[in-house]
Parts: sequence; structure tokens; C-alpha cells
Amino acid sequence: MLGHLGLNVPDLRTAKHYYDAFVGQLGFETFLDHEDQFAYRPAGKKPGTYLFFYPSALADSAVESPAFNPTRTGLQHLAFVVKSRSVVRGVHETAVGLGSTILHEPKIFPEYPQPYFATFWTDPFGFVLEAVCHHDRA
Repeated sequence: MLGHLGLNVPDLRTAKHYYDAFVGQLGFETFLDHEDQFAYRPAGKKPGTYLFFYPSALADSAVESPAFNPTRTGLQHLAFVVKSRSVVRGVHETAVGLGSTILHEPKIFPEYPQPYFATFWTDPFGFVLEAVCHHDRA
């Protein structure tokens, strides 16, 4: 099991506002909330991976293409396992409400081991995110 994942973002305040909108739906709660970082942990003291956010280094602004790209070496996407298909749909609605780019509406993905019901979208920095349910429950 992974202990935690860390993501660098160019605007920590924007990231906090954005991810706070999803935290409960995705089964997380706030762990840290500091000026120079914030983090979420699995809700209800459940075991699982913590998610930390840090500000990107200022030198990143000089990089030709600093935006996240899932085809480059490195992080491809983050998938969050949720309890039901209705949660997948709710997360999708939250993403739409926040103006996210939707890559895949909630649906069954027959190319993956079943059951696999998911939605994919991007956050304000281009990170690809997924909410997936591995159950047939609505």
C-alpha cells in the first residue's frame, strides 16, 4: 500500500479550493491545511494513501511546457475508488460544476476488468483524475 502521494501545483490556493469540493465524495478528509502545503487522508481513520499538495518551484515557470501531460514519463493519472455508481455520477457533476474538462462521462468501460464504471476529467492544472466503482450497485 502506498503511504502517500505528493503533487506539485502552480497555484496552491486554487488547488485547495478545487480538491476541497471533491474530498468527501472521494472518501477523504482534510489532514493538513498549511500555507505551504495541504493534504487529505482516508476518511474515518481508514487505512489508505494520503494525498499531499505542494507549491511548484518558481523555476517551473521557465520550463517550455510546464502543464501536466499524461503521455510524458511520470504520473499518468490518479484514480479514486468510490463505493457506488451514484458517487461516480455525483463526482462527475461536481467536476462539471467546477468547469473541469470532462474526458469521459460516467459509463461502463468494457475494455477493463468488470465491473468497471468510471468518469475521467482534468483538474485546473491538467492532471487527469478518475472516479471508479468496481461494483454493480447503483
